[in-house]
Amino acid sequence: MKNKITLRTLSRNISIVLGLVLIWRGIWYVLDWIDVWLFNGGHAWTAIGGIVLGLFILWLPDKDLKEIEKL
Repeated sequence: MKNKITLRTLSRNISIVLGLVLIWRGIWYVLDWIDVWLFNGGHAWTAIGGIVLGLFILWLPDKDLKEIEKL
């Protein structure tokens, strides 16, 4: 028997997606503010820092970067 999509399930999933998008939007604006505050709007340093931090976060749990291979 297939699972039936109910209005409750649909509204729950939409609320989760909206919550995640709003969190991401808030983080994006805070990082833009930090970029202007620390680097006078120069995105190069924060972009490089973001790449390094992102790679470190991917490396940290397993001490490898195999997650990147999945892309």
